[in-house]
Amino acid sequence: MKILLVSPKTPNTFWSFKHVLRFVAKRAAFPPLGLITVAAMLPREWRLKLIDLNVDRLDDRDLRWADSVLLSAMIVHQESVREIAARAAALGTRVVAGGPLFTTGHELFPEIPHFVLGEAEEIMPQLVADLRAGTLQRVYHAPRFPALDQTPIPRYDLLRLRNYVTMAAQFSRGCPYDCEFCDIIVMNGRVPRTKSPVQFIAELETLRRIGWKDMVFVVDDNFIGNKARTKTLLHAMIEWRERTHPAMGFLTEASINLADDAELRALMVAAGFRKVFVGIETPSAASLDECRKLQNTGRDLVAAVQVLQQSGLEVMGGFIVGFDSDTGDIFKQQFDFIQRSGVATAMVGLLTALPQTRLYQRLQREGRLLAESTGNNTSAALNFRPRLDRQWLENGYRELMRRLYEPRNYYSRIRVFLKNHHGRGERLRLSWVDCTAFLKSFWLLGVWHRGRLAYWWFMIGTMLRRPRQFRVAIELAIVGHHFRRVAAGL
Repeated sequence: MKILLVSPKTPNTFWSFKHVLRFVAKRAAFPPLGLITVAAMLPREWRLKLIDLNVDRLDDRDLRWADSVLLSAMIVHQESVREIAARAAALGTRVVAGGPLFTTGHELFPEIPHFVLGEAEEIMPQLVADLRAGTLQRVYHAPRFPALDQTPIPRYDLLRLRNYVTMAAQFSRGCPYDCEFCDIIVMNGRVPRTKSPVQFIAELETLRRIGWKDMVFVVDDNFIGNKARTKTLLHAMIEWRERTHPAMGFLTEASINLADDAELRALMVAAGFRKVFVGIETPSAASLDECRKLQNTGRDLVAAVQVLQQSGLEVMGGFIVGFDSDTGDIFKQQFDFIQRSGVATAMVGLLTALPQTRLYQRLQREGRLLAESTGNNTSAALNFRPRLDRQWLENGYRELMRRLYEPRNYYSRIRVFLKNHHGRGERLRLSWVDCTAFLKSFWLLGVWHRGRLAYWWFMIGTMLRRPRQFRVAIELAIVGHHFRRVAAGL
C-alpha cells in the first residue's frame, strides 16, 4: 500500500522562525514529529512518502500516487489543511486526518472523510486493518491516553535532515497543572506519561547515527511534569553523552518551578540542555490567579528566570495579554518585566480561547465568544469580548511587540541575559555555519536594516567583554530579526 504523509504549511508565526532560515540556509525550523511517529506505526512493507509543505511542494502526481493521504495538523494550519483536502478530493484520493486541530475541532472540516481523534498508539492497528480492507470508518476515537511504551522510534529516515534547523523528539505527554487557557490537558491529560530512558536514548542514538549534530527540541508539554522520571532520564542521557560524545544539544518546555530544584537544573545542563521555554504569562498576580497558573503565583518571577539563566539555561518566555484581571498598565508591566528579566526571546500573544478548554467553555457560557481560534499566537485579534476595550488591547499588543523588538531594547535585553548566563560551556570557536550566519547578519543587520548602530554596538561590546558568548550573541541577534519582522507585520 502507498501512503502519502503530508504536513501542512505553517504561516509566519513566532514558532515558524521563518526569518531565521535565510541566515542558516535551512527550509524549516522543525520537522513534523507527529507524522514520522505515525509512520513508524505503519507496516514496514508499505511504501511511504513524506511531504512537508514547509520544505517541499505537493504535486498532483504525489496525490495520484497515493492510496491514502495521512494528514496531521495543528490549529494554526487550518488554511493549508483546507487546500490540501480540496486537492485530494478533486483527484479522488482519500484523506485520513489527525492531530490537535482535528482532536478538538474535526466537525469544522466536513470536506475531510476520515479522522483519528486523540493519540494514535491504540488506534493504529484498527486503522491499518481498515486501510487494507478498504473499509475506513468516519471517526476513530482513542479509547484512553496510552502508555508511551507502545510508541516506536520515529521514522527520521523519511526526513532530509539538511532542510531543518532543529530535530524533534518526545519523552513525555501531559501536564500536571490546570491552566484555564491551555488545551494540553484536553488532548494529553493531567497525568504525565513518559517513555522509558531506554526508549528515549534509542531515539537520540538513532539521530546520532544518521549524523544529526545540532539542536534537538524535546517537545514535551512539560518536561519536568514528573520530576522523578525526568531525573532518571537525565542520568541516562549523561551516561550516553559520556559514552558516545554526541554533538547535539537540547531545548525543551518546562514550568517555572524548575527554578526550585537545583539538582534538576544541574542534571539538565549536564545532559546538554541549553534552552528552556517557560510559560511565564504575566507579571500580574491577579491574572495568574484568574487563569489558575498557580505554579507561577507567590514567587518572584524575575528572580526565578535569573536562577535558570545562572544555571546555564537560556529562558524563552511565553507571555499573554487580555485576561479579565489585566489593568490599564498591563503593557507597561509586561515590557518592564521582560526587559528586567533578560528574556530575550519573549513570545507575547493576546489571550485566545482554544477549543474545549475551560476558558472556551466559560466564555461560551458568558456569551462572550466571538469566533474560533486561528491558533496563530501572533494574531492581533481577540476571539472573544474582553473586559478591557478590545481595540485598545489589540493596538497595545502591536505596540508592545514593536517596542520589545526595537533594536536598542532588544539588544539591551540580551545584555541582561548574557550577564546572568555567564557563558557557561560556551567556546569562542565558531563552526562554518556560525561564520556564514554571522556574515549574513553582518550585511543584513549591520548594513542594510534599521538598527545597524545598535547591532554593532552590541556585537563589538560582546566580543570585547564576553568573547565566549559571541556565538550565542550571533544567534540571538538573528532570532531578534525574525521577531522584529513578525512584529512589523501585526
